Amino acid sequence: MQTFTLSSIQSMLGLSRSVISSLIAAGFVTPTRGKRREYRFSFQDVVLLRTAYSLQAANIPPRKILRSLQRLKATLPEELPLSGLRIAAVGSEIAVREGDKHWNAESGQLLMDFEVKPAKGSVSFLSRSEPTVTAPEHFERALKLEAEDPSAAEAAYRDAIALAPDYLDAYLNLGVLLCDAGRPADAVALYHGALKQQPHAPLLHFNLAIALEDLQRIDDALASYEACLKIDGAMADAHFNAARLHEQLGHATKAIRHYSAYRRLNK
Repeated sequence: MQTFTLSSIQSMLGLSRSVISSLIAAGFVTPTRGKRREYRFSFQDVVLLRTAYSLQAANIPPRKILRSLQRLKATLPEELPLSGLRIAAVGSEIAVREGDKHWNAESGQLLMDFEVKPAKGSVSFLSRSEPTVTAPEHFERALKLEAEDPSAAEAAYRDAIALAPDYLDAYLNLGVLLCDAGRPADAVALYHGALKQQPHAPLLHFNLAIALEDLQRIDDALASYEACLKIDGAMADAHFNAARLHEQLGHATKAIRHYSAYRRLNK
């Protein structure tokens, strides 16, 4: 049975590694592992990934997505048929068409329409009715999803960043989301990537410092606070946090200097 690597999946589906990882973590697909522990995806996984992403983008609840995917997987062949497949929403049902035959896979108000056809022995997806979504639209969707579905919000923020790599607010919000989820290391990695795009954004340095504090990397956090203040010396909170860390490290003179700046800016 033909399998696909993570990089080939990214190329075929146009999804980022983080989005695919989040779909795997949510249990939408269960790829096998190769000899080097790399992910190996079946044809069924490819279709399920593409379907899960489409349903997630349409704000379908995760439980309904899982139920739909379980039913859909049971109807899929192990290999891509020569006639290709078409998977679409027909009313409130998932319809699967192979050649002249078609059948329902699962009930549910699902918003998707795409084809899977043979392409040089591989798989290609042809969009049918998915409108182009802009980075600001992904961002707004992420804002709405934060409270009820943080995983979907993360995916939406990453989609916004993929479309607009210098989207400052998307980086800031996603970083906070990751820290709130107990993933400061992921936030640090995100902020380092963001600083390559926006090296002079003081809030990126400030938020990076907070994430570094969560990791108990105090010296690195102080360096980030100083970088923030070098760009914008009027950020009172950066002075306060730097003062607090210097005091914690026994740097009395530096702590006093930052506390004084903080009080001056808050008069």
